[in-house]
Amino acid sequence: MSSTESLENQIKKVWPLDGPSTKEVSKYLKKYKNEKIVIKCGGKVLLDPVLLDNMIEDVTILKKLGLNPLLVHGGGLGIKKKLDKINIESKFIMGLRVTDERMIKIVEEVMVKFNKEIVSAIEKKSCKAKSITIRENNVINVVQENKELGYVGKPVKVNNSLIYDIINEEFIPIITPMGLDQKGQAYNINADTAAGALARSLKSRRLLLLTDVEGVLDEKEKLISEIKPSEAEKMINDQIVHGGMIPKIKTCIDSVNNGVRGVVIIDGRKPHSILFELFSDQGSGTLIRK
Repeated sequence: MSSTESLENQIKKVWPLDGPSTKEVSKYLKKYKNEKIVIKCGGKVLLDPVLLDNMIEDVTILKKLGLNPLLVHGGGLGIKKKLDKINIESKFIMGLRVTDERMIKIVEEVMVKFNKEIVSAIEKKSCKAKSITIRENNVINVVQENKELGYVGKPVKVNNSLIYDIINEEFIPIITPMGLDQKGQAYNINADTAAGALARSLKSRRLLLLTDVEGVLDEKEKLISEIKPSEAEKMINDQIVHGGMIPKIKTCIDSVNNGVRGVVIIDGRKPHSILFELFSDQGSGTLIRK
């Protein structure tokens, strides 16, 4: 059997029926083989069992085909649900949640629960996954973003060697977007920001941000398929981009300017959006690169 045939068989074994055409897959597989792909998921994807299962299937397919996916999960809607239950109102500044002492404990509780659920779901699909949380094996060192936001951290250093150890043992790292400061105080990190810090530090080939929107929309609400960092910056200044999209776009710009080859904002509600982005000519969502 030729290597091309064995590659095609390998793809067919794991490929979903509703995924992109397998005709295009092998050329992209050669491009991404052994590359690190940082994926951030959040929003409805984490709360909808069908969407979550779909996303997890995509991540395990990447691993089975020889890529190195790392998953950073958010928890915003889960945190909101929990806070609503106990009548605590959230306040946001520039898309970031103001986090006090009581709230940071709730944030950690919700994040760890999501983390364990994702690890368990990945293991059910015959892949190995490992939890990365601030209590077990913190990988992100932070400083306080600013006093006004409370316990919201800004990543300053990523422990690459710990992540490499996990990848080398064939595990998919599942990372909570939290970090510790020099005194060991826990901080919440915007999940897009945490994913960006990891992608930059590891010089990953791609950073994929799964969201509840199609991608970046222009002033006429039309999807932009590709954009340069300078154009994205202008969209923030012109207030075309606002709310929770601001930290997302800032992460994209920062990542592309610091060693990440491309960042893509994709719709996690669409079936197999990760596979369509990486393995098809049409792509998915908005690609930001130089």
